[in-house]
Amino acid sequence: MNVLDTIIDLQFLKDRNACDEGIKYFEEEIKEPILARELIEKLLATKKREKMGWVSWLLCKLFSRPHYIQYAVFAAEQVLPIFEKEYPDDKLPREAIEAAKQVALNDNEENRKIAAKAAANAAYSAADATYAAAYAAYAAADATYAAANMAHAAGAVAYAAAATAKKEMLLKIINYGIELLEVKK
Repeated sequence: MNVLDTIIDLQFLKDRNACDEGIKYFEEEIKEPILARELIEKLLATKKREKMGWVSWLLCKLFSRPHYIQYAVFAAEQVLPIFEKEYPDDKLPREAIEAAKQVALNDNEENRKIAAKAAANAAYSAADATYAAAYAAYAAADATYAAANMAHAAGAVAYAAAATAKKEMLLKIINYGIELLEVKK
């Protein structure tokens, strides 16, 4: 069974601490259990950024640990140019992304420690950056927790770009996440 064929119902959402707005939307608009892929299609069809954030959240709840890391790295790479344009001499976020990639390739304690240190360094460095770039760099760097926060990071990144670009970037990230789940491993 493909993970996109997971049944999503109210209990699934509550067990995974979905936001109150998401639960209310499900109760009022969806009402019945639904396949994850169908729920994703419905949410994306609204073309609303909030719903796109919910899709990203749902993808993160369906991901395996390697998927989390791959998704976080991909998302961070999408926003890294925003950060680097503002702070061209600051290489810490790029180093943190590279460390996260090493965790994705070989998820062991040593690589996780290196990634955590790189994440801390990048977060410290990013404190002086714009909120969007800083949050995205931090989220991307922390290989252990980044993917779980990607919906928030993608939302934060949106403030650094024009409205259309925001949606396009988030949709690109979401499509990558869907591709991760469609590939059989």
